[in-house]
Amino acid sequence: MYAVIKLQWHQFIVNEWLEIIVDKIEWKAWDKIKIQDVLSTFDEEAKDVKVWNPTVKKAVVEAEIMETKKWKKVKVLKFKNKNRYERNIWFRPLQTILKINKIKLDG
Repeated sequence: MYAVIKLQWHQFIVNEWLEIIVDKIEWKAWDKIKIQDVLSTFDEEAKDVKVWNPTVKKAVVEAEIMETKKWKKVKVLKFKNKNRYERNIWFRPLQTILKINKIKLDG
């Protein structure tokens, strides 16, 4: 069973036991969360497809927070043409790893 979820202004295609990387979530490690913004669900052969507007009713994706850590360095360059202005900024964004445990269709 696969599901398309909406989390933090992003959409992810997930299935059970998949680990996804999202922006930082303000929860502690090993907490369990329920994601109720399920946009659609389908099986492996795409025979049992459920798409409702705006979300699938009573569908819930249960996930577990594995860890929160800093990710790879990202380079941001500010540049203004004809003004001799250039500025490099490096930063490491905080990311959270989620493990999808269950996809429930009946809530």
